[in-house]
Amino acid sequence: MEYISVFDVFKIGVGPSSSHTLGPWKAALRFRQKLHDQKDIHQIVKMEIQLYGSLSLTGKGHATDLAVVLGLEGYDPVTIDTARIDDIISDISKRNYLDFKDCKVHFHIEKDIVFKDDFLPYHANGLIFIAEFSDGHVYSETYYSVGGGFIIREGESLDKFEDTVSRPFPVTKSKELLKYAEEHRLAISDIVRANELVDHSPEEITSRLMNIWDIMLESMYIGCHSTGFLPGGLKVKRRAGEICYKLMLHEDYHDKYSWLEALRKKDFKFQEVMKCVGNFGIAVNEVNAALGRVVTAPTNGSAGVIPAVLMYYLCFVNKDAGTEEIVRFLLTSGEIGSIFKKGSTISAAMGGCQAEIGVSSAMAAAGLTELLGGTPEQCSIAAEIAMEHHLGMTCDPIGGLVQIPCIERNSMGAIKAINAATIAIDRTMQDIKVPLDNVIATMWETAQDMHRKYKETSEGGLATAVNIIDC
Repeated sequence: MEYISVFDVFKIGVGPSSSHTLGPWKAALRFRQKLHDQKDIHQIVKMEIQLYGSLSLTGKGHATDLAVVLGLEGYDPVTIDTARIDDIISDISKRNYLDFKDCKVHFHIEKDIVFKDDFLPYHANGLIFIAEFSDGHVYSETYYSVGGGFIIREGESLDKFEDTVSRPFPVTKSKELLKYAEEHRLAISDIVRANELVDHSPEEITSRLMNIWDIMLESMYIGCHSTGFLPGGLKVKRRAGEICYKLMLHEDYHDKYSWLEALRKKDFKFQEVMKCVGNFGIAVNEVNAALGRVVTAPTNGSAGVIPAVLMYYLCFVNKDAGTEEIVRFLLTSGEIGSIFKKGSTISAAMGGCQAEIGVSSAMAAAGLTELLGGTPEQCSIAAEIAMEHHLGMTCDPIGGLVQIPCIERNSMGAIKAINAATIAIDRTMQDIKVPLDNVIATMWETAQDMHRKYKETSEGGLATAVNIIDC
């Protein structure tokens, strides 16, 4: 059985895409390490990276080319100073070599990153790293970025992904999760915490999850206090900063923490609350689109939904909530995300946007339902409702950029999650016609039936209905 930790679902990285930016970046880091393990690394005379399928078709818009360069240069997406990315790329472009510590390898970004038209057989997101040596031999590795920052190397045994550790509550489907909850009278977050305790101390679980929340809060704060235009040919105007300014006019705060407290103290009307929630989601994904630091939840393209919904609870539902509620929300939502990954996909290149915004909305709905006092069954119902109303959503980014319609979809996903939780809190399993596992299976079936051009290739939908030149 595959075990997916909550810390696998929530990864800290750089935008704009977990599958097209973070995954290739991590693959490049692994290939770099493989080269360092070889004794004849000094004899490398040429490097080439070939991008296939969706990575090729939307790679420029998703900064896939920049991500692999940064990975090969040894930069970590978790710790890199995102403000320096442009300068780093500019420097490599000028010097035309990659720095492998004490070895410099000739590399031309424009020539040695090749965008291929065809798809590799295993997954829509494929890339091949090739190193040529002075004696004529070639060393290459093929990687697949399978969504949410997860990567698989071709030839790698999938057995390594199976959980060989005994856990108190092994989960593949939601029905197993609900069975444990009923038998042991536990909340979903308690079950997830028990599984995480096999690998981490209680203090470490709390500390790491609060760090994840801190990055989420920071991305909302930065997005809500930035103006100007997003990078790329669409020239999309950043709007979260202007909306936040209007909502928080005359409020006094100086950082993300005092901003949160100012929001909690302000008496918002219903329409303003909805505007705040939508703006939180937009803010995060404007940061994501600008190659900023966000948390995959479960992907970069859907990174704004879960922070927006958790912020809604903290600011407008329970203003006294703190660490315990934040941790419970992330544990519950993370488990729902892992069940979707096991039973379907969280890759838009495989399943369309239902695999990103749909899954994130389901995750957020379940997390919110637990905080609202809902039972594990009601959390499951909330997740099902949220996904049911995202089924079939296409991934059709204009110009291959994670901007239109991606940014607004985070706002919509957050509102749907809140609505799903509100509906679910009054339901029982006896009323339910569609269990969560059934909607997950339906989502996967829909993904397989969906035409390729609607799955993150920019070959259909809005991507072709709207002329980028007219934007």
